[in-house]
Amino acid sequence: MTKIFNLFDFSQKVNYKNEILAGLTVAMTMIPESLSFAILAGFPPLVGLYAAFIMGLITAVFGGRPGLVSGGAGATVVVLIALMQSHGIEYVFGAVALAGVFQILVGLFKLGKFIRLVPQPVMYGFVNGLAVIIFMSQLEQFKNGESWLNGTPLYIMGGLVALTIGIVMIFPKITKAVPASLVAIMVVFGVVLLFNINTKTVEDIASVEGGFPPFHIPEIPFTLETLKIIFPYSLIMAAVGLTEGLLTLNLVDEITKTRGNSNRECLAQGGANIANGFFFGMGGCPMIAQTLVNLSAGSRARLSGIIASLTILLIILVGAPVIGKLPMAALTGVMIMVAIGTFEWASFRIINKMPKSDIITGILVAFITIFMKNLALAVLIGVIISALVFAWESAKRIRARHYIDDNGVKHYEIYGPLFFGSTTVFAEKFNVDSDPNEVIIDFKESRVADMSAIEALNSITKKYHEAGKMVHLRHLSDDCIRLLKNAEAVIDVNIMEDPTYKVVTNIHN
Repeated sequence: MTKIFNLFDFSQKVNYKNEILAGLTVAMTMIPESLSFAILAGFPPLVGLYAAFIMGLITAVFGGRPGLVSGGAGATVVVLIALMQSHGIEYVFGAVALAGVFQILVGLFKLGKFIRLVPQPVMYGFVNGLAVIIFMSQLEQFKNGESWLNGTPLYIMGGLVALTIGIVMIFPKITKAVPASLVAIMVVFGVVLLFNINTKTVEDIASVEGGFPPFHIPEIPFTLETLKIIFPYSLIMAAVGLTEGLLTLNLVDEITKTRGNSNRECLAQGGANIANGFFFGMGGCPMIAQTLVNLSAGSRARLSGIIASLTILLIILVGAPVIGKLPMAALTGVMIMVAIGTFEWASFRIINKMPKSDIITGILVAFITIFMKNLALAVLIGVIISALVFAWESAKRIRARHYIDDNGVKHYEIYGPLFFGSTTVFAEKFNVDSDPNEVIIDFKESRVADMSAIEALNSITKKYHEAGKMVHLRHLSDDCIRLLKNAEAVIDVNIMEDPTYKVVTNIHN
């Protein structure tokens, strides 16, 4: 397998036409979104486009998987609005760079694997909530300032959006040689120019004309006080970016039936955000909507992401007058179709087959994503709820089978994990007063998991000791024995060989 700098796999078959066309389509959809979020946060419009170029290029080359598209995403920008309002854009650049450092640390310490802790119901809720957000954000294009369009402007906007959606739906049935999204954008663009239709365009949002991103050290005092100001924003931005990024990576894995590298993606995101902080970018993270546009256009390699970012730079430098005339209706129609494609419609088909706890978790995550627009919080709450439900179910599964052997020794065979959630049920399994003088607790089908479990063992052995009886712990795994040895201050542990069972741990209190 031929690789250069471990970045490009030249044994992979690349469809260059698909990659180039997908990259152009992605660039068309990234520009208005980056501009919109930059303006929303109070940044100069070009700061959004610079972020799209820098994030897109660096992560396309160094990121954790081909096909993933990064840019100036709203999820991370929203975090910085309060900092922009209170301290200005220079502090924002400092916060973005520091967020990049945090993300690199996550990658270096290989913590990206913890995205595996996100259960499927949380993924369903996250993706469905995000699809609703993408759809709702497109409705803003039907407004003129704070008021909704009406009369002829509304009919024109609605008609062009409907034309775009129709092309995106019908064109793939004719041919898949060219991305339907790009065809729709070009056709609607042509219709508007040909008939001189008066409708909202990209330049109505902001100018996209500028130069190459200049190097710039954030003009902030390098003091502890500054660190205190930007630290919380940087930490939240890093967390939101990694959460959305790694969830997007998982989504791409599922769609393409391949596997990306989460730690490498963390490193690429971090490096890109550091570059943003020093090159007038507002920072960002992987963008689910644009990634889905990219994949639906047939991209499976890194080239499309590189093409998209270079196209954005080219537009900034020389193509602004043309792109400025692009009708927003075409881009709105494409993004509405992306929202429809993003939604996990399969979740409705299996909802009656899912446990109630999973249904509630998925719905709650979706609502938090939609109404609070805090992606990291939504996923975190979903994971916590899922973990608590799992702990509750596991706690109910601990059982004990007991019998007295020919020597008058009572055996308790424990089934299920012994941890903080199951200690109460575990303690109820024993009858200290009526048990014989010698008791064996067998953990062949169980495991001592945490300090709560150790304290439960200490409590039960202490009761037997006070009653003048001896307790033996048998068939503890090596990790359980190590856990008990580390807790000798709490519980007295003696390990001895058993001629029959090989490992016996005797505990005398």
